[in-house]
Amino acid sequence: MENQTVLFDNGVHKNILLEDFGHGEMVQANVHFIVDSGEGMILDPGGHKVFKHLLQEIGVLIGIDNLKYILFSHQDPDIVAAANGWLMTTKATALASKLWIRFIPHFGVDRLVVDRIKPIDDSGTIVRLGQSDLYIIPAHWLHSPGNFQVYDPVSKILYSGDLGASLGQDYIFVENFEEHIKYMEGFHKRYIASSRALKNWAKMVRLLDIEMIAPQHGAIFKGKDMVNKFINWVENLQTGVDIMDDVYKIPTTRFEG
Repeated sequence: MENQTVLFDNGVHKNILLEDFGHGEMVQANVHFIVDSGEGMILDPGGHKVFKHLLQEIGVLIGIDNLKYILFSHQDPDIVAAANGWLMTTKATALASKLWIRFIPHFGVDRLVVDRIKPIDDSGTIVRLGQSDLYIIPAHWLHSPGNFQVYDPVSKILYSGDLGASLGQDYIFVENFEEHIKYMEGFHKRYIASSRALKNWAKMVRLLDIEMIAPQHGAIFKGKDMVNKFINWVENLQTGVDIMDDVYKIPTTRFEG
């Protein structure tokens, strides 16, 4: 099948990268799909232009009635803009931070399905998919104040959302970490709110057995060595409010649009 890469498959449990269906001015975005025992969870399914293509893919893979969960890692439009379509055409339960439950309906979620968007407390939760547990872990301020990642202990994949995002590279898996930094650095310095949040995140995820980190944008970190290089890099990165003191001043240039 086109537009998909299998990241893990043991015959019962499967992790699939549904490669970017976007084009033109839209930011590149990966959509990840987890299947266990015939039940599925889709992560950050995106906006209206990719909705029908992804729905078709899910239909072929497991049938849309077997989609159990939709995970919205945070509130950005590249994640939740097609929320109404997913809820109206499937039976799935959507999961999102409790901070965003009353904001997501602004994307046009019908009142008949809005109650199927369920809040996650700041500390995260564990959900059952088929015969396995998936851990929804806190990643607040990376970059959203209400932000979650998904750790799958079967495949040992950490789905990191915007953390680890890269823009402009033309490969799926990172081969040379040092060369890859140039595709990540600008995004992380501007979009990740706090260096302290990165340090707290690094301390937390070192408790997990991770074989792969799969971001929502760009290339994937595969293998423990590459995973550890990424964790070490972000742990020591200065970002966001920690490096923007000089920006807080009254503008001197006029908009000429």
